[in-house]
Amino acid sequence: MSQAHPHTPHPDAPHDRHREHESDGQAEILDLDAEVLGEHLAFITAWLPLKTGPRQIVDLGCGTGAGTFALLDRFPDAYVTAVDASAGHLRRLHEKARARGTEERVRTVQADLDDPAWPDLGSPDLVWASASMHHMARPDRALRNVHDVLAPGGLFAVVELAGLPRFLPESAPEGRPGLEERCHAATDRFHAEHVPHRGAEWGPMLTAAGFTVEGERTIAVNIEGSRSEAIGRYALGSLQRIRSAAAGSLSREDLTALDQLLDTGRPHSILHRDDLALRTERTVWAARRS
Repeated sequence: MSQAHPHTPHPDAPHDRHREHESDGQAEILDLDAEVLGEHLAFITAWLPLKTGPRQIVDLGCGTGAGTFALLDRFPDAYVTAVDASAGHLRRLHEKARARGTEERVRTVQADLDDPAWPDLGSPDLVWASASMHHMARPDRALRNVHDVLAPGGLFAVVELAGLPRFLPESAPEGRPGLEERCHAATDRFHAEHVPHRGAEWGPMLTAAGFTVEGERTIAVNIEGSRSEAIGRYALGSLQRIRSAAAGSLSREDLTALDQLLDTGRPHSILHRDDLALRTERTVWAARRS
């Protein structure tokens, strides 16, 4: 899943070493996303209104493979073409496939999906795009490309997060309650400028691209941090990324409190809190090419 909710860089960013470094820096949080939200991904793949098990699947904006491996687990006879702009993400995905013994069922393709002409992705029965479509500069064109790639009767699954995850209670941290919501408000302003399609209503856009929307479902996620040590690391990585987008809009007091949470050497670091919970929502649209 190329979560640029924390996943992929903005598509208009230059293809240079800085972009690749930024892409590599996202890999750990993508891996944590797969670890922490794996159960919810499995639920979504089981919900998809498929008439038969797909044999050929394309994962668009695959990141380090959260969706790819959820799909391989759900459909043991399927082969997945994993597509991402980041060579680093694809290398990591390939290493995971080799470690899992599924290397022969995965093909990786490096491509910028904002390019008008896409590489040959075959004629898949299922196209999966998790937290990637909102990064497209021209989502209308990308949706038409997906429509043209899909086999007749094939299914397109668009999965999007309803904003970035929340982790802290409203009363936290001590002395600056509500800090996380203020950080998110600042980040929302940043994303409104740089990622304008985040939070889009994909149903009408899919219909306009020629699809028939057969289902839409929103899944609430609420995972207590005590259930998983990975939640703390996920919270740390998410808030680090939020800081980079929100720093210019936060008060000095809020920025100081945020930096204290992010300082892993402090006793009040977010890694040491026992009141964390992962709260977010995912919406999935299932659309068929007639």
